[in-house]
Amino acid sequence: GTLLARRDGALLRATADGAVWIGHVRRADSPHPFKLPATLAFAAEVAEATQAAALPELPATLMAPASADPAALGYRELAYRETDDGALGVLSFEFYNGAMSTAQCRRLLAAIEFARGRPTRVLVLDGGAGFWSNGIHLNTIEAAPSPADESWANIEAIDDVCLALLGLTDRLTVAALRGNAGAGGCFLALACDRVWAHEGVVMNPHYKNMGNLFGSEYWTYLLPRRVGEDAARAIMRNRLPLLAREAAAQGLIDDCFGADRANFAAQVEARARTLADDPGLAARIADKARRRAADEA
Repeated sequence: GTLLARRDGALLRATADGAVWIGHVRRADSPHPFKLPATLAFAAEVAEATQAAALPELPATLMAPASADPAALGYRELAYRETDDGALGVLSFEFYNGAMSTAQCRRLLAAIEFARGRPTRVLVLDGGAGFWSNGIHLNTIEAAPSPADESWANIEAIDDVCLALLGLTDRLTVAALRGNAGAGGCFLALACDRVWAHEGVVMNPHYKNMGNLFGSEYWTYLLPRRVGEDAARAIMRNRLPLLAREAAAQGLIDDCFGADRANFAAQVEARARTLADDPGLAARIADKARRRAADEA
């Protein structure tokens, strides 16, 4: 089928009865034995078609009307919505296998900046169904002309996302983990004020099994402030996955709940709504801002 358009690394390909978005592919003739974003896997073909003005970039709609047909919106890695009264915002991001490339981190950062400009009191970060986040995108790094340069760019980009979440001192933030989180993805979640996980979630809050990496994502700040210095060292040293209930018992996350994903989603919205309607919310937000300022002093 003919390639019709591109969006955020995906390609829109014509079919007999319409068109289909293709997000990631593994080329049979590629030297890399893993999947890549479609526009990267077919970089030469995309560049040629783009130069010929035959492959337009279709911008994604971040905040669509509630009545919009999801099928009509097409391929979207990012989506933002609000409750009718504007008190609660939900920023959803769905990245394949939870891996976040440099470009994806930058798009997520732009979405957070958009959410910052909205008049909400609580912002929920709702990651993917399978994986909330697994940190930087090792495949795009490996496939880059200079993996060293790309790894540095990717780390800086995900760190910028962490810093943006830490800088949201005018509202409360909630990380809602309906999927697993690993490495930098765990610590990205800890940049939020509240971390809630579905009961079936598994967390891997360490980097040591990834070539003995030290890691980034502000973990040396985020982890000790939640569990203390001694527990933080133990968690990073043990290199073991944690079930959501174990993570909650250790103080890594605030709570785990939800008999199934639908129940988890309903409880997240209800609990976030309770936070937004709390008469003491303004005092909580002011205290949060004071603590952040003190930490930066």
